[in-house]
Amino acid sequence: MSGTQLYGVLIRPGRRDDTERVRRFLAGLSLHTQTLRFFAGVGRPAASLVRALTEVTEARDVLVAVHEGEIVGHAMSYRGGVADVEIAVVVTDQWQGFGLGPELVNRLLARAVVRGATTVGMDVMGENRRVLGMIRKIWPDAAMKVSAGSVEVTAMIPEALIFAEQGSGGSPLTA
Repeated sequence: MSGTQLYGVLIRPGRRDDTERVRRFLAGLSLHTQTLRFFAGVGRPAASLVRALTEVTEARDVLVAVHEGEIVGHAMSYRGGVADVEIAVVVTDQWQGFGLGPELVNRLLARAVVRGATTVGMDVMGENRRVLGMIRKIWPDAAMKVSAGSVEVTAMIPEALIFAEQGSGGSPLTA
């Protein structure tokens, strides 16, 4: 099993056999957390949604955070759109506030950089103050455009991350 540990949580690439774990993860998120990630509650997650969140393709990458056999965080990136890579991350309610979300973002972007990405995009609900604050801190020069209650964010992937992944410095992804 490939991956690294953070606070006893294994962060690893998503796999095809994660389907049932992702379904349980989504169903266990509070309505508030579901809405912040998907802009709507997901109730019983449809098979097509679960498949989209577990299927790794040439254009889509998936990372999961696993604790005691259950998924507690999910991050995915997709090439294309307004930036080289667009990302989406969600962490279960019980694990929010421990740095797992930013760690998933860093690792996801490091993997995207290896594939040539230099810009990142994401859609964030306007009420998601925690994530918008994190974005302002990490990417103070990010372009933010408000559109129908969400904020479309476009930013350069931090140069420190790009240089570290190219082998010119230490990895910023230490746990």
